[in-house]
Amino acid sequence: MASMSDNLVRFLDAHTSVIRIALTRVRGSSPRNAGTEMFVSETSLLGTIGGGQLEHMAIEAAREMLRDGALNRDLDIPLGPEIGQCCGGRVEIGLSRMRGSDRRAATVRAHDQDDALPHVYILGAGHVGRALAIQLQHLPVRSVLVDTRPEELSLCHADVELRLSAMPEVDIANAPAGSAFIVLTHDHGLDFLLASAALERGDAAYVGMIGSATKRIKFRNWVRANCDHHSIEHLNCPIGASGSRDKRPSVIASFVVAEVMAELTSETAANALHRANKAPKPGRQHDRKGISA
Repeated sequence: MASMSDNLVRFLDAHTSVIRIALTRVRGSSPRNAGTEMFVSETSLLGTIGGGQLEHMAIEAAREMLRDGALNRDLDIPLGPEIGQCCGGRVEIGLSRMRGSDRRAATVRAHDQDDALPHVYILGAGHVGRALAIQLQHLPVRSVLVDTRPEELSLCHADVELRLSAMPEVDIANAPAGSAFIVLTHDHGLDFLLASAALERGDAAYVGMIGSATKRIKFRNWVRANCDHHSIEHLNCPIGASGSRDKRPSVIASFVVAEVMAELTSETAANALHRANKAPKPGRQHDRKGISA
């Protein structure tokens, strides 16, 4: 997906006068959390504070500020029937005309949000792997499609990182804490090796392997024979096991993406990602969309 910081830089470069809208306080139920922000110019928008009548009122207030030349404004809005929303909470909103320092601060925040995105490693660039990349490119994650075969990677046109790797287990070892690993290579033996490496880390938000209940049993026996008896309790196999009988790659991918995002947005995963982001970050070795060995 296009990074938040890239989108913001383009937006700010394109508009001279911009109002920043931020949820400064949330009480009760609300469509977004405190700290959420969006940006409004006379003709365009970037971001969302939750949509609906709440957002409409904030946008109207922002554009009124642009017309009147106002610098700051505060709103206190109940999310009830009086504005046509049924959340039941109440939000306080701060609106401010952005100066140069505000633009720089917002860009820094966006860069920090990009750096904090959880990593999703798609280990295998076959039909389902590429379908996963297509869907994950639109979500707030950093997706990495890994394969040993350059010809398969070249078939992926999604806006994700493509990584040609002779030893994908090394990519697993070097991944940040709180990452998700989806194993679906062209070889069962390689699947077993990579799933085992991901489980052995002990800090993954999600580990999934394509297959069946029978493959899970075979993997369990393989682990017992070849590993130090580490548990496969947290392995998702089959992946996307929702009961659907549809075997089309795009359908399988949709169920897997839902499964992965549920884990990545859980409190446990958020805590692991917070700890990972506090650790020193290694230098970036792979460019987005660049295939590197």
